Amino acid sequence: MKRVVLSIILAGVVSFAFAQKSEIAEAKKSWGIFQFSNSNPSTTLDKKLEALKAGLAHTDKAIADEKSKVLPDAWSYRALMASSIAVLDTVNFANADANIKIAQDALVEAKKLDAKGSEKDNIATSETNIANAVRNGGVIAYNKKDYKAAYEKFVQSTVLNPQDTAMYLNAGIAARTLNDYPNTIKQFKKVISLGSPQSKELYGELIDITLSKQKDTTAGLEILKEAIAKYPDDAEFIKTETQIYINRGDAAKSEQMLNALAVKEPNNPNYQVLLGNIYFSQALKLQGDRNKIDSKKVKEFNEVTTKMNGLLDKSLPYYKKALEIDPKSAAALETLKTIYAFRNDTKNYDDVKKRLDALPKQ
Repeated sequence: MKRVVLSIILAGVVSFAFAQKSEIAEAKKSWGIFQFSNSNPSTTLDKKLEALKAGLAHTDKAIADEKSKVLPDAWSYRALMASSIAVLDTVNFANADANIKIAQDALVEAKKLDAKGSEKDNIATSETNIANAVRNGGVIAYNKKDYKAAYEKFVQSTVLNPQDTAMYLNAGIAARTLNDYPNTIKQFKKVISLGSPQSKELYGELIDITLSKQKDTTAGLEILKEAIAKYPDDAEFIKTETQIYINRGDAAKSEQMLNALAVKEPNNPNYQVLLGNIYFSQALKLQGDRNKIDSKKVKEFNEVTTKMNGLLDKSLPYYKKALEIDPKSAAALETLKTIYAFRNDTKNYDDVKKRLDALPKQ
């Protein structure tokens, strides 16, 4: 999964106003200086921050004055200064967080006082800056391997923009890195609910976490059913579901489910392969059991061998049926090759191997 690359968006504003609003005027002047320096690649970060901090100091005085604290631009420029500092100051997390808080508080006042909408551009720019500052903080923390801080920042970003699938995804990735599986599942499910093009892969992640990490087959089956409903042609999801039933000792349930699918789609070779796998996987388990039998216990060894061969016999027609539907079914050919090798059936083994070798290389 690709980590989101963030951009810093600093929209321009027009400077205006003067007279007795001297502190606001000075703040606007500082904002203009910052914009000019920000457009110059040779300007150092310290110089940019110097202009912003000077402007913020002017807004401190403006909002402390009874006459100017009721003016919306006193607050909108305060939000601009603080939010821009938060975006630029990527080293000091505490300072960035403090400026995000200043900007957010200033925006509350600016929106309340801006009845005419004269500050809407500044307000929008400040909101964008805040969102970018939070997103940047998450990416920087992740790159520093501070996954806990990264997770918190990405979650904070989703609160600011509830439709940002990239941040839910990043939050899930950070949680996964922390082995925090409940939150990984929570965030990945949110990404899926928003219609992400990565939903299929995320279902795979959720199923793996639920089954292999949390050992919760009940929850895993629920996710599988949801995934299969959305991606009915995905053989891996169906294979995993049938394997769960086999592991539970309910091969009949697997066969029932796959037969229903095979009737519905008789020309789908995957269902035939999966039906064969029901018996083949049981045969493999018996082979493992047989390998543990003492060589002196010939009768017991032969009994297990007979059962194992019986299961292989049951599996063969399904793989052959799959090849009738699709002569190039690699899954069917691979399993048949294994069965023929086990039985020392050289003729059929060579035929299947030849067909496999002729398939395009992946």
